[in-house]
Amino acid sequence: MNHTVDTALPPRDAADPKLVLEAAAEACHLPGGQARGARIVKRSIDARSRQPLVRLRVEVSTEAEFPEPHRALPVLPDVRKGSPVIIAGCGPAGLFTALGCIRRGLRPIILERGKDVRARRRDLAAINREHTVDPDSNYCFGEGGAGTYSDGKLYTRSDKRGDVAAVLETFTAYGASPDILVDAHPHIGTNKLPRIVTAMREAITGAGGEVRFGCRMVDLLVKNGTVHGVRTAHGEEILASSVVLATGHSARDIYELLHTKGIRIEAKPFAMGVRIEHPQEVIDRIRYHSAVRDPYLPPASYNVVQQVDGRGVYSFCMCPGGIIAPCATAPGEVVTNGWSPSKRNNPFANSGIVVAVDPPSSHPLYAMRFQQRAEQAAWRAGGQRQSAPAQRMEDFIRKRGSKDLPVCSYPPGIVPGVLDEVLPAEVAVRLRGGLKAFGEKMRGYLTNEAVLVAVESRTSSPVRIPRDPQTLQHPQVTGLYPCAEGAGYAGGIVSAAMDGLRVAEAVAVRLKK
Repeated sequence: MNHTVDTALPPRDAADPKLVLEAAAEACHLPGGQARGARIVKRSIDARSRQPLVRLRVEVSTEAEFPEPHRALPVLPDVRKGSPVIIAGCGPAGLFTALGCIRRGLRPIILERGKDVRARRRDLAAINREHTVDPDSNYCFGEGGAGTYSDGKLYTRSDKRGDVAAVLETFTAYGASPDILVDAHPHIGTNKLPRIVTAMREAITGAGGEVRFGCRMVDLLVKNGTVHGVRTAHGEEILASSVVLATGHSARDIYELLHTKGIRIEAKPFAMGVRIEHPQEVIDRIRYHSAVRDPYLPPASYNVVQQVDGRGVYSFCMCPGGIIAPCATAPGEVVTNGWSPSKRNNPFANSGIVVAVDPPSSHPLYAMRFQQRAEQAAWRAGGQRQSAPAQRMEDFIRKRGSKDLPVCSYPPGIVPGVLDEVLPAEVAVRLRGGLKAFGEKMRGYLTNEAVLVAVESRTSSPVRIPRDPQTLQHPQVTGLYPCAEGAGYAGGIVSAAMDGLRVAEAVAVRLKK
């Protein structure tokens, strides 16, 4: 017989399987010796009190020990003769759309403008060292998309949009740690994602799908309101009656293409601000109420939100033990994001601190242009390189320049700047108010040890590509499927993956009628 119970233990005890079994047996009121095995099904950190605890949901067996989980690659059907489905983009949405299509007997053809993960590393190094941005291969474009180099956080609030567990189990099958199945805030780590993404791609091609790198879609072939293929930058026409747009939130050329062709798109709210970086020990001290972090606790994270003058100011993509990444997708702009390795063992903690932006204009490209202006201002302030303008936190709040800057994880380097000259005024004033409020909520957060690095502007797509809620097709173009983050329907790896699976199902329903 199995029992499921909740218990809370000190961090050291929670890391000991024997003590976990004893605590779970006691919570089940089982006499000594009757509990034969325990399996953790959910784990979270509770740091609300002076003594942090690890909260566990544990399944207890009175009959036998739980076997070690067996991980095997999913068996996929051969789809070499299946109906073709073109998928523009090889990020989480594109990969999961492809896997979903294969399970339904359809043959995915993924077109990825960037390079595979191995070759992509050279282009990332060029951004960091040479300040050179390849517009087709960078932190946002290439195999695995932005998700490969943005930490691998798998937490989502979008559980009503799909099967979160199925997405996590898929990642585990292709190489992620089984810990992601139990942690309340699962995380893979940027250092491990390339291997997982490669395994997924190999599964897709092994089943008869295609993945073409260095293959940028430049036109949609549409006739009488129905899509029948795409044209690539090489001039090749690839034909299919279904095209999935899984291009991510930074593919501005796709928004321009749709607008030029008269295919409806809409401006949507997004957020803009800065990356803030503290020494990790500062965040640990604030969150764990201790001068030194317990070695059995992970590097601390935080989540903050505040209303300032009618707009939300909030943390975004917080990366404990992380690194600030240069995420520009074109020359002449500076964009920041953040990532962490699987161990989260770097000495800094960074997070986006952003302000909600609601476009005042109905022009579909207004919000995108708003982003571009701030990114170009950051590039100019950074010396027309990938160096990012930065200001110490208290200096920004007090409207004074920083005479010097702390050591920062941002690889291309930071330079002193006045962020009020980079950020739009409506963003800067609310950001200042939000930071003051966060300093009151978390004693020690507001410090000149922290540095603000501009600009964090790619929190989500500034454009929504409309689609029918039932068929998931664009209302003007039969067979065109806007998908995930770049279309305005997702906000992270898991929600993008779930949307990809939904789109694959919608394509299969239409093609098999």
